[in-house]
Amino acid sequence: MRRADRLFQIVLLLGRRRAVTARELAQALGVSERTIYRDIADLSLSGVPVEGEAGVGYLMRGGFQLPPLMFDAEELAALALGSRMVKGWADPDLGRAAERALLKIEAVLPPPLKARMEREALLVPDFHVPPAMVAPLGLLRRAIADSRKVAFAYTRADGQASQRVVRPLGLFFWGETWTLGAWCELRGEYRSFRLDRMAELENREESFPNTGLLEDYIKVVSSD
Repeated sequence: MRRADRLFQIVLLLGRRRAVTARELAQALGVSERTIYRDIADLSLSGVPVEGEAGVGYLMRGGFQLPPLMFDAEELAALALGSRMVKGWADPDLGRAAERALLKIEAVLPPPLKARMEREALLVPDFHVPPAMVAPLGLLRRAIADSRKVAFAYTRADGQASQRVVRPLGLFFWGETWTLGAWCELRGEYRSFRLDRMAELENREESFPNTGLLEDYIKVVSSD
């Protein structure tokens, strides 16, 4: 990575409004912590408003904005692939949003990059994801965003049916299946639910505090 590109990446990482240590920056960029210290010093001397110190962490003071920059060919390939994944594997609303975003990007590209993007051969077939798997996505995405409980009928793999009320935390795609990670009020523990086994979904008005629940869910399922 060129030094100019590395400095730009540091500014982007510091712009996330949380303190980032030199070790985290070094791991993200594949360089030594000493290199990060030099880069931070150079950014500060050039007028970039970096706050913090070695051993504690760095962050960007509010109000600093980078000038618009053009994507390179690899970045465009990643954006195009991600957009096609969303269109092929997510619900229609999210798919249309991905398509609109990609059109906005294409509208400002210079002709050579636009032509390369149109020739990109990374394709995402959608026929292996059945409609029942993506149908609940829109409702569940809204429930997660609003931290509202969801009720549904659920049928397990062995055929046993039950009624569930859950606190939805995150949606996970596993290549052929979508699952909902949630706190299940019936079982009193974190559970995963396949979307194609849900029926009669209802977005409840009752909200719940959602601070750290997704992280706790991931820890639980990762330890199983």
